Amino acid sequence: MKKVFKAVLPLAIGALAIAGCSNNNQSASSEDYELSDVSFPLEEPVTLKFMTQSSPLAPADPNEKLIFERLEDQTGVQIEWKNYTTDSFAEKRNLAIASGEHPDAILNAALNDNELLKLAKDETIIPVEDLIEKYMPNLQEVLEKAPEYKTMITAPDGHIYSFPWIEELGSGKESIHSVDAFPWINVEWLNELGLEMPTTTDELKDVLVAFKENDPAGDGKTIPMSFIINGGGEDLSFLFGSFGLGDNWDHTVVTNDGEVVLTAADEGYKEAIMFFNELYEEELMDVEAFEQDWNTYLSKGREDRYGLYFTWDKGNITGMNDKYDLMPALVGPDGQKNVARTNGMGFDRGRMVITSANQNLELTAKWIDQLYDPLQSVQDNWGTYGDENKQNIFELDESTNMLKHLPLEGTAPVELREQTSIGGPLAILDEYYGTVTTKPDDAAWRLDLMKEVMVPDMKADNIFPRVFLSVEDSERISTIEADLIPYIERKRAEWITNGKVEEEWADYLEELERLGLSEWLKIKQTGYDQHMEGL
Repeated sequence: MKKVFKAVLPLAIGALAIAGCSNNNQSASSEDYELSDVSFPLEEPVTLKFMTQSSPLAPADPNEKLIFERLEDQTGVQIEWKNYTTDSFAEKRNLAIASGEHPDAILNAALNDNELLKLAKDETIIPVEDLIEKYMPNLQEVLEKAPEYKTMITAPDGHIYSFPWIEELGSGKESIHSVDAFPWINVEWLNELGLEMPTTTDELKDVLVAFKENDPAGDGKTIPMSFIINGGGEDLSFLFGSFGLGDNWDHTVVTNDGEVVLTAADEGYKEAIMFFNELYEEELMDVEAFEQDWNTYLSKGREDRYGLYFTWDKGNITGMNDKYDLMPALVGPDGQKNVARTNGMGFDRGRMVITSANQNLELTAKWIDQLYDPLQSVQDNWGTYGDENKQNIFELDESTNMLKHLPLEGTAPVELREQTSIGGPLAILDEYYGTVTTKPDDAAWRLDLMKEVMVPDMKADNIFPRVFLSVEDSERISTIEADLIPYIERKRAEWITNGKVEEEWADYLEELERLGLSEWLKIKQTGYDQHMEGL
């Protein structure tokens, strides 16, 4: 349902002369099978060679996943995988690209726009718009039903270089992606201590003080508030909305006048930091919030030590029980109340690419197109049915040929999906719900919460969309952000703990300018305006 992967390409293409992912001097790509007018299943099985990434929870060999077993039976195409865990994938991918040992294709490629355009310019990957038109009716149908996606996958030079991941779950403000970091508050503790759900930042502070002083977790284990600083869905970004524009994971919002703004240069951002420093000074924050990883955050959550914490779905940390509830937006000291929208959407432009080493383009395109079949896309994204060895995500209603989500039965949704789904390119349109599949219980529940609790306080009508910049602008944005974003996030953490935001603010704004803020805003604004004109 969600996760944002930031892939970095630190090595210039062709800069290394090492073996990358090759094995025993074997070719990284498949031989030319001289196949045309391909239809599945093939009369004689053939093998394509793909690179991919997957969760450490998933099988090391992707072919052990039931989804891939079925695809092999349906197509007659066996995939020989080079599979790496997510934490090492970007490095392995880059080494393989730099060495020239290219697979036929890269699935779950995690390529950002700048990387896509560089690889296209170097002819490492190929344009695929002709393949889509000739050989990919499933994807073609998606692009006809939702033409905005064709706009989003088309590069400024008019070519399409990658196959997207598309997951629609609600639209506009009611999209499931509108807010990443939901604030979950311990209502069991509120009730025990006779406290009300906070409605202002002052009331929140009083609640956190009460959590600290009464220690409802016992033995000093109570943590009034926890988060992972600069950690996307686990960051405390939600609370910035009580002071102005708010904040999100890429620190970018669009005002209702159509102006692109950096949240971290807004005066309200400074006021929020000052409030957070007060909480820190009074020991109301988790001291590990500035260095902890996911596993540490998770372990404390499962021990019910948190008074308030932040994440996408409480089921992944404290379980689907009544102990925690979603806290609404708070009124700040100046009467501000706002839920800042993230710039997230169920869309990833660079999910799969075909390399120039591939000699079986028709075969590869037709195999990839199977992933865009509606029933197949649903399984690609969440998992499958009929697995006798693992917990199933779905049951197949054979009378309607519809996949119906099964109860998770206490299993964390992210863990079950990572074990059985394949990610990869796919498309799930809102129109599929009720015909092809049901909404996952956790998604339907989160969508209801979004509509009831978050949407009423969302001031922004628009988000910054998935603008496809030119190679020059993309390169410049990447160069600026390589220094700008780490500086912003470093100062954010420092100021919460040292309280020096007021005295350092003017110098901070000057440093943002030195790092290229004005140019960054100009490029983003131009890209936004052009994108909106093209819709």
